Amino acid sequence: MLNYIWAGLIIISLVFAVSQDIIDMAQNKYQNGEIHYVEITFPENGDHTKRQNVHFTIKGHQGVFEAAWRPLQDNPEMMITVDPEMPELWRNIAEDQEASSETQILASIEVFNPATSVAAILLPEVRYVKLRAISNAAFSMADFGVRLAIGLIGVMALWLGLMKIAEASGLMYFIVRFVQPFMRFLFPNVPKGHSAHGVISLNLAANILGLGNAATPLGIKAMEELQKLNPSKDKATNAQCMLLTVNTASIQLLPPATLVALIGTGVNQLMISILIVTGISLIVGVTAAKIYERFNPEDDHLEDIPEDQKTEE
Repeated sequence: MLNYIWAGLIIISLVFAVSQDIIDMAQNKYQNGEIHYVEITFPENGDHTKRQNVHFTIKGHQGVFEAAWRPLQDNPEMMITVDPEMPELWRNIAEDQEASSETQILASIEVFNPATSVAAILLPEVRYVKLRAISNAAFSMADFGVRLAIGLIGVMALWLGLMKIAEASGLMYFIVRFVQPFMRFLFPNVPKGHSAHGVISLNLAANILGLGNAATPLGIKAMEELQKLNPSKDKATNAQCMLLTVNTASIQLLPPATLVALIGTGVNQLMISILIVTGISLIVGVTAAKIYERFNPEDDHLEDIPEDQKTEE
């Protein structure tokens, strides 16, 4: 179902982008192909047949701006340095042009009169701005997804290995017994003594302590354990919905590591706010999930649990 949602959002965004670009072209928002007149001031004893830095003014607009004069064989060019005082059109062209730079505009000189130093120039044409933005964002997020997935391999291998050690040593089942009352409230359909309780408790602890990278593999493992109890493999159970809820709306006793990396020690000033907001979100999330459970009851999930892994009733 999630794939259909993502596909729908992508299609809607593409339709919106194309329609906006068509409207911009119909209104000629960027004045593509229109001539702009500028008066160029060369340095003292400057020769317009040589490369040099020049100043220029735009007809109908105040202000003096800088550019690099390039006398090519066919038509001269001006590499214009974008200035905040330039007309809004010029700044928009610089921002939305296909060139990678947003601080320079490459203008072609259509006509130049050496006697008056007046030039008729063409600014770069700008088209399909919204469509290019969506395409760039899609490729950027695809690249980010690959780098994130590769970066998680080491973390997942470490924590899943520790989970195996905890399971083999019996530590997991001690944790299960300790957190049983709390787990029974959140996940009433999960059998007592099931290993999912231990994994879920570690996952919640990692979230509470702000260890996002550690919580991810533990959350995946917890969802796998709950899936073993799922009688309908293509539909999430109430327990799986609750797990997703408490992960999404987890209370934060310590700031997330990513937030510390972005803000630094200044994050300490936000801790009370973070604690209040995440606490409220957790209460609201659990309440909503419990209301959903009430209107969508399920039978207790059954699975064969080895005798040595069961806890006493």
